Amino acid sequence: MLTDILDSLKSSEADAWDVTDEKINRWEFYFIKHDLDQNRIVDTEHINVTVYKKSADGKCLGSATDEIAPSASQEEIRQEISDLLSRAALVKNPLYSLRKPVDVKPEEYSADVKEISKDFIETLTDIPETKTEDINCYEIFTAGIEKRHITSEGIDETQKYPESFLEVVTNARNDEREIELYRSYDSGTCDRDFLKKDIEKTLTYGKDRLHTESTPALGKVSLMLSTADAMQVWDYFAMRTDASMVYQKTSDWKIGESVAEGITGDKVTLSSKKSLPNSSKNRTFDDEGALIRDEVLIDGDVVKTYWGNQKFSSYLGFSDTFILSNYEVAPGTKSEAELRDGKYLEVVEFSDFQVDPITGHIFGEIRLGYLHDGNSVKIVSGGSVSGTMSDSLKSMHFSKEQTQYNYARVPSVVVLDDVTVTGAK
Repeated sequence: MLTDILDSLKSSEADAWDVTDEKINRWEFYFIKHDLDQNRIVDTEHINVTVYKKSADGKCLGSATDEIAPSASQEEIRQEISDLLSRAALVKNPLYSLRKPVDVKPEEYSADVKEISKDFIETLTDIPETKTEDINCYEIFTAGIEKRHITSEGIDETQKYPESFLEVVTNARNDEREIELYRSYDSGTCDRDFLKKDIEKTLTYGKDRLHTESTPALGKVSLMLSTADAMQVWDYFAMRTDASMVYQKTSDWKIGESVAEGITGDKVTLSSKKSLPNSSKNRTFDDEGALIRDEVLIDGDVVKTYWGNQKFSSYLGFSDTFILSNYEVAPGTKSEAELRDGKYLEVVEFSDFQVDPITGHIFGEIRLGYLHDGNSVKIVSGGSVSGTMSDSLKSMHFSKEQTQYNYARVPSVVVLDDVTVTGAK
């Protein structure tokens, strides 16, 4: 099948082409409590084809992408490529060059699906439960992926890596009601220690959720984030160094300049990482064939370089970029214990929490929080948080300790000032 597609592309009127052939061996497990309800093994193959077509004057380059079924006939392949060429001809992007091959052998990352599945199952069964706080159900999806990338520019590389996904539902109950909390985890291999600690905390959150009072209208406060919701903050920094956002002027961050003026808090240093333990994004090459490397993107709040795909990077005059996969944010100046000594609202459960990468707006509805007044702690629920990163990042603080969430190793705790809390009533 792949040979037929390549032959059809080579004989077509495409000015360039790009093919990825992804073979996935996935194991799936569905548990109710800790009893296996069903499991299955699924083997799939996905072939995606991109064709490029120059304009008649040679000043523009259009592209179109679609998936071609592995079972497609030669006639269907030719028709699909013809349709792609018609679509590509309608796109008028300024001309740019495509990635060239590099003489580097791809690393292979362990993708033993059986062992990874075993690690997840053993981790879940090792979590302590009680009669009132327990695991309701969980689903495990582990996959070993072999992805071959071939282009008309001479790239022909095969990368092997794992991808996993875990869904867990926990319950906490008393005589009056029951609380259900949902968690999902993306990873490559299983991070046993992190999962065990995080799900144990989730069981505690469910118990606390049974004993909340309404969140008061607090006005401007310090907001502490100590769960995966903090990734919204760090992704904001990462996304605003994306060449596509800079080129399209949705990010005004410039190389050699600070991300803001008048910064009094901790300064952010963010670096791309070729690999991180247990990450699902460990690769040697990005999806276009560019070599991924460790590189500082932001150093002490000063932008050092951009990352991005070939099209937008070339429009900005960069020829040696790559698409960001993993990243790390350097530790802050204070310990978590020091950051917890004061007045703040720590929110550990939102109905939804977002930091808009374009506007920097912060918003989320509170489902569970801990209001610290310096002497006592109230467990609260309801109301919402709102603010902007342009205000908060100037005085934000984050911990020396770090936590890894799949593709990112970041400070375990971050505190944002000048966040508005609207009360539940």
